[in-house]
Amino acid sequence: MLGFLLFLLGNRVDELRVYQGASIAVFVIAISSLILLTGYSGQVSLGHGALMAIGAYSAAIARNEFKIPVVLTFFIAVLFTAIAGALLGAAAARLSGPYLAGTTLALAIGLPSLANQFEPLGGEQGIPFDVGLPPARLGESFTQYKWFFWIAALAALICMWLLSNILSSRYGRNWRAGRSNEVAAQICGINMSRSKILAFTLSAGIAGLAGALLSMTIGTVSPSAFTLALSFSILTGAVLSGITTLVGTMIGAVILVILPEIADVVAHQIGSSERVTSNLPGFLLGALLIVTVLFVPNGPVEQHHARAAKRAAKKKS
Repeated sequence: MLGFLLFLLGNRVDELRVYQGASIAVFVIAISSLILLTGYSGQVSLGHGALMAIGAYSAAIARNEFKIPVVLTFFIAVLFTAIAGALLGAAAARLSGPYLAGTTLALAIGLPSLANQFEPLGGEQGIPFDVGLPPARLGESFTQYKWFFWIAALAALICMWLLSNILSSRYGRNWRAGRSNEVAAQICGINMSRSKILAFTLSAGIAGLAGALLSMTIGTVSPSAFTLALSFSILTGAVLSGITTLVGTMIGAVILVILPEIADVVAHQIGSSERVTSNLPGFLLGALLIVTVLFVPNGPVEQHHARAAKRAAKKKS
């Protein structure tokens, strides 16, 4: 039933919107991984773009070198990135605040650059990642971009369902307790070191999936696709979504995808130079981030819930 609904949705919009839909699904997954880590576990990461790169390269190498089926390459991306996240999480469990942020920032800067040093990774040109043509039974009108959208949307739905269940479980409660008061959580018997490593591992695995899906939509894996700007964009999207809520991820993802298009329209209207056009999306995103932090610091979804709770409390009183 779900696949049929996605099939209908992909057939009712043009190719550009289908591609944007796939991009939104990718960003939903990436933002949700950061919300889990920062919003629930309280660990600040500025290097999720590097974790996405690990997932992308893992999937592409598995596909190109070992001819592994496409579905399994995404599982491989999750597995290898989760292992990297566990190793990073073991170090992160000893760090906090700016020290942890600085460590992940160094990862975001250094890791994609390492691709230039290893020939199997393709250097600056990268390596291709081809998921193949859509099944023939879907018809000739079912294009490649629709296939990307279908895969990414299904992955996003499954990922969000799994995450919502995990965050509602004992693990989610432990992460929230540790974020609120680490000492009190330890007194209650929560092993904070193990809890942080688990959060980092799970968050990294989800980010790796997002990276593999992103490389699928652009058809290649290269350092230029996983720059520091990507890490900052995901963090900005998480703040716009509401860093402590999983429900608003769609808001941040949509903004990240449509903002460059809005900036391009504005730039053409005012007749700006190419330099202004290239920098305008970043400026608009930064301005929107400042406005969000000032007026809706917990995100629009949490703000709406808070207002609804206040109204309900007033009615009861």
